[in-house]
Amino acid sequence: MPEGDTIWLAARNLHTALAGKSLVRSDFRVPQLATADLVGRRVLGVTARGKHLLMRIEPDLTLHSHLRMDGSWHLYRPDTAWAGGPEFEVRVVLAVVDWTCVGYRLPVLELLPTSDEHLVIGHLGPDLLADDFEPLQRLEAARRLRADGARPIGEALLDQRNVAGIGNLYRAEVLFLSGVSPWRTVDEVDSLPGQLDRMVDRARRLLLANAGRAAQVTTGDLRPGRTTWVYGRGGQPCRRCGTRVKQAEQGAPAYTRITYWCPSCQP
Repeated sequence: MPEGDTIWLAARNLHTALAGKSLVRSDFRVPQLATADLVGRRVLGVTARGKHLLMRIEPDLTLHSHLRMDGSWHLYRPDTAWAGGPEFEVRVVLAVVDWTCVGYRLPVLELLPTSDEHLVIGHLGPDLLADDFEPLQRLEAARRLRADGARPIGEALLDQRNVAGIGNLYRAEVLFLSGVSPWRTVDEVDSLPGQLDRMVDRARRLLLANAGRAAQVTTGDLRPGRTTWVYGRGGQPCRRCGTRVKQAEQGAPAYTRITYWCPSCQP
């Protein structure tokens, strides 16, 4: 599933291409929006909220999408071949004079009044990539995590109701950099004063560092195979101590993800 920085970058690119321009094409290919026609309406802006993407359209409409596991948005110049997947996977096509915006495999795609955005994003915790994140938002994120005290920290960090934007990669990397096992409960982590606040800060710094590029790097090393500490490295030696990195499923069945950790660096 794309992480918060991926959605942030997609929103920025879509905003740059579409904001302030009127739509010349509107083609929805999902049953619930089959009759929707936005031609002639101006795109007011595109923004990300956690892993949700919001395209605001005059006078008071929002096109809400969520990529989940394999959805994506692509931008093409007019008369350029589309390369995001086969035609049957296209869910929406929106175009202005100089750009065509194509949404592929979008499992969530809905039009709603902008005043109703809270119905789809109101449950989210503080957004780690929000401009106004510091300092009250950081305190709120830590408070929400703390309220999830009996839960393993690896699950609590992925819950977007606690803090929005952390996905599986950043979950594993933040816990490694914090020296904390994903299986420790939030209460155990919180027994070290300030640890939850530091985790939230680390996650925000990592997301910000990668928000402007496609690559997701937590080690500072852009070379292939060197970009992460433990994520995706199950069975390989820990970069810090040489212990074999472990991997296992974590979370309830509907939300199960593979987590990675070093049993020596994260006891």
